[in-house]
Formats: sequence, structure tokens, C-alpha cells
Amino acid sequence: MKENPRFFQFVWFVIVSGVGGFFISLTHLPIGWMIGTLLAAALLSILRPKFMHVPHTRNGIPKYWLYMGQCILGIELGQKVNTSVLSIFKENWSAIIIMLLLSILFSLLSGLVLWKYSKLDLLTSFFATAPGGLSSIPGIAEEVGANTGVVSIIQAMRVFLVIITIPVVISFLFGHSEIHASNNVVPAELTTFEVEQLAVTIFFVCIAWIGYHIGEFLKFPAPWLIGGMISVAAVKSFGSVLIGYDFVAWWPQSLMIVSQIFIGASIGSRFTKTMFVGLHRTLIISFLSTLGLIVSVFICAYIVSSLTEISFLTAGLAFAPGGIAEMTTTALVLNGDATFVVAVQVLRVVTVCVTLPPFFRFLKYLEVKKKSHPHLSA
Repeated sequence: MKENPRFFQFVWFVIVSGVGGFFISLTHLPIGWMIGTLLAAALLSILRPKFMHVPHTRNGIPKYWLYMGQCILGIELGQKVNTSVLSIFKENWSAIIIMLLLSILFSLLSGLVLWKYSKLDLLTSFFATAPGGLSSIPGIAEEVGANTGVVSIIQAMRVFLVIITIPVVISFLFGHSEIHASNNVVPAELTTFEVEQLAVTIFFVCIAWIGYHIGEFLKFPAPWLIGGMISVAAVKSFGSVLIGYDFVAWWPQSLMIVSQIFIGASIGSRFTKTMFVGLHRTLIISFLSTLGLIVSVFICAYIVSSLTEISFLTAGLAFAPGGIAEMTTTALVLNGDATFVVAVQVLRVVTVCVTLPPFFRFLKYLEVKKKSHPHLSA
């Protein structure tokens, strides 16, 4: 019974944060629901107005809000997966791999700048700028002894800046009217309610749940998103190819709004006043280095779009260091190739999680060795 009041506080927090998303959505900005919800949730978490009774939690609202948003997004993407992603990789694999490596290199250079001009140690600086996302990097940072709190703050700020800047820039490049009009084009079979389609929806949710457990077992990044997407895509492909039955779910566009609200509220709820105490210089340097990183991402995206048939919109979101869920949501709203975006984002996160931790552990070993043998550095 004691948990019920806290649960309703969390529900109230998400609803009020979602009101901020509604107002921003009126501007027709891409993922306006997510941006507005994130801003409102961050303000509520920092200011903590008395009338809101914002619950005191160390890591924001419970993770199940984020997981529900990612699950909805995963099912959405799973229904859209097709062979075009594989064909694009096959045709342009060299350019994609080069740009992925460059984006990781730019992130490491951003970490060097942060380390040189702030009071952070080298490990914390690298982890704070590593393009792995809030769901994976802080956990790895804790394992090797970096400052997890600072890493989480800077990672959250980077996600915030990317979500705020890249969709806005792309909206001006492609025009509000084009984006707004395209968002209203929803296939009739996805919005028309039928009992059979509702049964398929429930079936997809169960399949996504199974996919999550498989993804968690295989240590996928964002298992609710990636596991759900892969499992739903596999079942949908199996039905259409092998048994000749096309699984069509009842999937109204409003579910994507719910997904944006859940994800935005979860990220925004992690901000607190204490996070920024004594970090003014570090945050300013991180802010500037993040802006430089965003510019470099746009340059990489432009090069890829010039050398290949991939659109600038899709390339920009694929290489943006803003997290898997956030960038794929933006791609869906802007009608970019969301499956390609999630594929590149996952590939980068996997590359980061596999290659960077051993490198960072080696740096930690050198740092410990240097402290224990100061004459070696003399």
C-alpha cells in the first residue's frame, strides 16, 4: 500500500511533464513531445515546486517508464524493418564504417579537451564524452573507477543538447510544412480498430517482452528497444514469408506520442540542483566541446550523403551522439530511414562497449602504475 502514493506521484509527474510536450508540439518541431516533456521534467526535478510533490529519487523516476517508451518504439520499428537496411550496408559499408570510427574519434578528442581544460581525471573525461548513451556508459564507468555522477551529468547534458539542436536544425533544413504534412500520413490499416488487429498488438507486446529477455541475456544495449525491434521484425517477416500471413497490428500514431512522453520524462527526471554544484567550469567546457562534436557529426553526415545514396537527414540522425531511442524517434517523426538509424546507432554502441572499456582499463592501469612509481614519470 505504501508504494501506491509514490506510483501516483510518478504518474502525476509524467502527466505534468507531458503538458510541456504538448505546448512544444504546437510549434510543429520534430519530436516536440519529447523535447517539451524533457524540458518540463528537468525544470520540475530541479525546482521541485511544492504543489507538485515531486518524489525524491536519486536516479529520477523508475526505469520502467523509460522501458515502456522503448518497448513501444521497438515494436514500431520492428513493424517497419525491411531488407533495405541490409542493402544499404552492403552497398556503402566502407563509408559507414569510416564515418562511425571518425565519430568515435571525435568523441575521444572531445574527452581530451574536457580533461585538459577542466579538473576531471582522464578516465572520467573519456567516459563523459563516449558515444554510448545514458543506458550503458555510466555502468561501464563505475566498473573501472571513473566518477559515475559526473559521467551521468555530462552524458545527460549531451543527450539534451543533441535532442534540442539536431531536430531543430533539420526542421529548418527540410521545412516545417513538409515534416508536419508527412507526419499526418498514417496508413489506414494501422489506425482502424479491429479485434483481429488488437490481438496482433497484444501478440507483438508479448513477442517484444520475449525479445527483451533475449536481448538482456545477450547484453544488448537498450534491450527493450533492440530486443523488441528484432523479435517483432523476425516474427513479422516469418509470417509474411514462410506462412503467407501478414501480421497487421492496431497501432495508432498516438502511441508514438506516449513513447516520447515516457522517454522524455525519464531523461528529464534525472536532473537535480546538486548535479551542477562545483561543475560550472566543467559544464561550460563540456557544452562547448559538445557543440563542436555536433558540428563534426553534421560534417560526417554530409560526407556520407555526398558519397552514397543515404539522405542527409538519415545520415545525420544515424551518426548523432544522442542515444538510440532519441535519434530513432526523431527519424520516425521526420520520416527518415528509422531502421537504418537504429542499426548504425546500435553498431556504434556495440563498438564503443567492446573496444573502449579495455582501452580505458589500460589507461587506468597506467595511471595507477604512475602513482605507485612516481620516479617513472620523472
